[in-house]
Amino acid sequence: MENAILEVANLTKSYGSFNVLENVNIVMEKGHIYGFIGENGSGKTTLMRILTGLAFQDAGRLSIYGKENLSEINPMRKRIGSMIEMPALYPQYTAYRNLELQRILMGNPDKSVCRKLLGMVGLEEVRHKKVKTFSMGMKQGLSIALALVGKPDLLILDEPINGLDPKNIAQLRSLLKKLNEEHKVTMLISSHILSELYLLATDYIIIHKGHVIEELSHTDLEAKCRKYIQIQSDNLPKCSTVLEKELGISDYRIMDDHTMRVYEFVDKPQKISYVFMDHGIVVSGLSVSEQTIEEYFLSVTGGGWNNEPAKD
Repeated sequence: MENAILEVANLTKSYGSFNVLENVNIVMEKGHIYGFIGENGSGKTTLMRILTGLAFQDAGRLSIYGKENLSEINPMRKRIGSMIEMPALYPQYTAYRNLELQRILMGNPDKSVCRKLLGMVGLEEVRHKKVKTFSMGMKQGLSIALALVGKPDLLILDEPINGLDPKNIAQLRSLLKKLNEEHKVTMLISSHILSELYLLATDYIIIHKGHVIEELSHTDLEAKCRKYIQIQSDNLPKCSTVLEKELGISDYRIMDDHTMRVYEFVDKPQKISYVFMDHGIVVSGLSVSEQTIEEYFLSVTGGGWNNEPAKD
């Protein structure tokens, strides 16, 4: 693909007899922001570690900026900025000193970049404070600044908003949008806060139990997060029968003993109400709503979040 900057083909990674990733295929195009979605243990962090050279696949092909051989890929990784889990910070050094060391390591000659980045992540006023005194949110902000020191073309961030308060989350979102729109920085961002990804991402990659099960654009996701009529009643079996026989509705879902969702007639809910009245069905609620990104994720993965500790 002409605009592809990163390609993964049939990539597999195992720990012992357990496949963390299995035959993963991904293509990332320049200038896009990819929301990386998956429950704990789905393989997100493992894949990010492989992309950044912190781990290696057991099988499959990895191409970065068109380079596939390891000797050619490693120089290309200098164009990648990353924050995988919590990067190593020097707690006895100041925030500014941490950034300065990273600047030297990345070979960036611009000495003013450290102050600029600290300002971007809201840490300019505490630049001379030692990192050991920082809160989790401040450390998270410094870690993001570290990822940007090398002026990357590709930014890979694993749960970047962990520990940030709402104000800092909004500031980070604004910063990432600016980097993408003005500097065409491509991004791969994982987060469990899907509502935030929805405000930022142009595309989504959904991974489940080591398999990429869906790739879709923001427009595709909006189309799939359909509107529905939510009906609450103590007699759902009769509701279903009446909807099918009287209105020919087949696209509905029973949510629990008292709630169902109907994905047809969303622009004519009064028709459903009238039919129920004609058949003596009492409903305690009937409203038009829209499926959220969280609900869509659960619908394609077939369950809830896995909160058990797992290697990701």
